[in-house]
This record gives sequence, structure tokens and C-alpha cells, in this order.
Amino acid sequence: MTAAAQDPYAAQRMRMLDEIVRHTRETRLETGRAALSERVTAAMAKVPRHRFVPPTEERNAYRDRPLPIGSGQTISQPFIVALMTDFMDVKPADKVLEIGTGSGYQAAVLAELAATVYTIEIVEALGQEAAERLKALGYRNIVVKIGDGYQGWPEYAPFDSIMVTAAAREVPQPLIDQLKSGGRLVIPVGSQSGGQTLYLIEKQDGRISRRAVLAVRFVPLTDKSGKQQ
Repeated sequence: MTAAAQDPYAAQRMRMLDEIVRHTRETRLETGRAALSERVTAAMAKVPRHRFVPPTEERNAYRDRPLPIGSGQTISQPFIVALMTDFMDVKPADKVLEIGTGSGYQAAVLAELAATVYTIEIVEALGQEAAERLKALGYRNIVVKIGDGYQGWPEYAPFDSIMVTAAAREVPQPLIDQLKSGGRLVIPVGSQSGGQTLYLIEKQDGRISRRAVLAVRFVPLTDKSGKQQ
């Protein structure tokens, strides 16, 4: 059996990676990243994005753009997934937290890099589907919780790094509190109407630094009523 027959999406993933590389170079002056780490690139090449989108979107799974996944949510653009992951600088022994599981794609990418991924989804249907999908794909180092991600997951804190995949009005203090010294928080901040910026926040000996990375557009980080937090 040929490689293409074994994995008919392999060529599409390679084209997706080419787009990510191109986009990384184009934004290097803003992000400070001319290239992504080999570990992140390998993770992006491995995770089957087509398994994390609705059947109607499978043909678009490896295009470098966000896609709808239901419940008013989206799966992020592959370039943004790769960039945010790269900024987290995940090590093999790390324990990481993700806020906004969605379909589970970002959690799967992180799981290729970290020891354990804790991920929280406020939309119950999405969270349950993601947990089942990740289990079916063989990910045993991902723990999914249905709940309000704004408060983080104090039972498992502190975390080596934290990623938020929805835009908050401001950086949630509970997430900063749950970050280890030397850890990194990657989060989009802003409103749907006023624009959003991706930030890299680093914590070192109790001191917090913040760097604006790139203008972005994410769905809002909401509470159970649907109001942006």
C-alpha cells in the first residue's frame, strides 16, 4: 500500500505546512519569529486536522484559515495554532492548560509536545465531543473539563504554560496566578468590535511582562450566559 493510500491527507498537511512557513516569514517583523521550532512543525504535520472539523468542512481542513465547528465556535487558522504553540515553548515534561477546547485540535497539537494537557470548554456539547474524539484518536495525556475557563483549573496548578483560544476583555488574573514562575501565557485580548491583540505574558519571580505579538480575531471568551469575560 502506498503512503498516499495509507494517509490520503498527508500531501494536504504538507501544503498546509508550506503555508504556515510562508505566513511565519511574512509576519516575522511583528512576531519576532522568522521560523517555528522543529517540534511544533512536527506536531502540526502529525495531527489529522480533518478529524477535528465537521464532515462538510473536511475538504477545507488543511487550508490556512479558521473553520466553523458548530455552537458559534471555530477551529483556529493553522498558522495561528502553530504560532501560539511556538510561543508557549512547551517542553516534553510540561503540564499545560488550554482554555477553550473547541473541537480538540489545539489540545491534540499540545499533547504531541507536553506530558499532560488540561483543557476546559464551556460549551458542553463541544467539550463532550472533543473528549470522545481525542480518546478515539489515542490521546491519553489530555484531560477535558466542561466549565468556565476564566477561573482556570486550580486543582492542577501551577502550569508550565497556558493558552487561551478565545478573546478576553482583559487577562484573567486567575490564569496569571496559576502560571509557574518562568511560565508563559498566550492569550488574545480585546472585543469583537474594537479589535484584538495576541499577547505573550511571562512570569518570572513574581514579576509579569507583557508583549503584544499580532493583531488577531477570535471568538469571545464567554461565561455561561454567553457574555464576554
